[in-house]
Amino acid sequence: MAASYFDVDGTLVRTSLLHPTLYYMLHQRSPMRSLQKLARAVVKSPQLVWAELQDRRMFNEALFTSFEGISRDRLLILADDAFESVLKKAVYPHARDLVSRSRDEGHDVVLVSGALDFLMTRLADHLGATHVIANRLEIKDNYATGRLLRPVVAGPEKARLVREHAKEHGHDLNECFAYSDSYSDVPMLSVVGYPAAVNPDSKLHRLARTYGWPVLSLERAAG
Repeated sequence: MAASYFDVDGTLVRTSLLHPTLYYMLHQRSPMRSLQKLARAVVKSPQLVWAELQDRRMFNEALFTSFEGISRDRLLILADDAFESVLKKAVYPHARDLVSRSRDEGHDVVLVSGALDFLMTRLADHLGATHVIANRLEIKDNYATGRLLRPVVAGPEKARLVREHAKEHGHDLNECFAYSDSYSDVPMLSVVGYPAAVNPDSKLHRLARTYGWPVLSLERAAG
């Protein structure tokens, strides 16, 4: 049986990791706590910009320090609201069509994302995906420490995690599909037999044209 591996941000949804994180910052237990979180985020913004330019893993780790001190219960309570208010509204018009097509062909559909697992499971349920590979916050004494558990889902690490998932579930990677919008996901796209560029950035678009990979836009029905 084959599998289809989907990047999420920019591929299936218009949002980035920043959008749901901002939602959490704005919905703390009190307005004062929200202001404190936002102020710290503003102070860290140069670090985030630098990390984004250097390494996607570093960016993820820096961004999710914003969750330090939030209780596990609140993380999960706000997850439903964050999904409805941010992620669900940002799903590309034909994302569900592409996922449904993969399911109709008998594929496992796996979301591979640097976003947090409790948000990605909600998106998976909405789209009809079967598995999630996503980042997980470290929790101690029922509160987030602001650190991510290893492995951090980002960049080339996605390729390794896709290989592990395929091996664990008996998928032949040569028969598998992968979809992404970003040149940073070329390692993940390269480990499967059927890569595709979806809503691609300019570098990925050029690479896809060079190697004859399909180029799709989920603003329109996938062809």
